[in-house]
Parts: sequence; structure tokens; C-alpha cells
Amino acid sequence: MTSSVYMFLLISLILTSLTNGDAGLIQTTCKTTKYADLCVSILQSDPTSLNSDTKGLALILIRVATANATATSTFLSSQLLTTTNDTTLKTVLKECSHMYAFSGDALRASVQDFASESYDYAYMHVMAAADYPNACRNAFRRYPKLIYPEAIASREDELKHICDVVLGMTDHLGF
Repeated sequence: MTSSVYMFLLISLILTSLTNGDAGLIQTTCKTTKYADLCVSILQSDPTSLNSDTKGLALILIRVATANATATSTFLSSQLLTTTNDTTLKTVLKECSHMYAFSGDALRASVQDFASESYDYAYMHVMAAADYPNACRNAFRRYPKLIYPEAIASREDELKHICDVVLGMTDHLGF
């Protein structure tokens, strides 16, 4: 019976470690970033994070940021079809859609940089991805009668925060 208890405990321990993975790495890594709670939240929602190293965690976040940028670009394009006949607004929305598409492109380029361990270039691409939405905000500022929509502002903040987390992780990879 004693050996059965030990066997049960051993199997339980193995299964626990398999299902919990390396949650400690997520906590430790995220604590070094600017938005630790956001980092933990995103990574804990992705089951592949439990089997990832720091580079893998950064790539998961890049995937989430890319999805954000792409969804925002698509959202802005759809707004072109549903807005009024205000040609100025349509011009600005189109510019914004392009900026978020460029942001997604920069994030995709960073994935290639991570793969080749060119962390300085990855850092540059993620910084660019975080900066592209500023052009959208600035486009609205050029036209005082246009108000920067909260729906875009919140998407911008989320993208920038995720990029900031990736930048914090990248700092620990290869510099």
C-alpha cells in the first residue's frame, strides 16, 4: 500500500507540473515589464505559454499585438463604409487604417528578427509598431472639428501597452 501511495503522489506531481508548466517564468518575466498585470493576463490565457521560454513568451505577445493591429485596421476600414459623407473623416480613417496595417507589418517583421536572434532589429520593429498609431492620433489633431474616437484611443493604448511589454522582455534577451 505504501508503494501505491508513493506512486499516486508521484503521478499527481507529474501531472501537476505538466498542467502548470512554468508559471513561475511568466510571473518572473512579466514583473520586469512596464505592464506586468497585462503581461500575466495575456500569457496565462494562452496555453502554449506554459511550455515557452522568454523568447517564446515575447512571440506570444507579438502574436496578440499583431491581431490587435490587424483588427484595428479592419475596424477602421469598416468605418469608411459606415460613416457619413464627411470626406475629411473618411480620409483620416483611411490613413489610420493604413497606419495600423503598417504596425502589423512591423510586428510580423519582428517575428523574423526573433527567429534569427536579431534582437536589436526586433526591438526597432516593435518600437515602430507602437509608434504607428501616433500618426492616426495626429491625423485627427490636424482637423480640429474631428474628435479622436474613444474606440480608436482604447485600441491604441492596448497596442502600445502590449508593445511596451514585448520591449521589456526583449531588453533581457540579447542586449
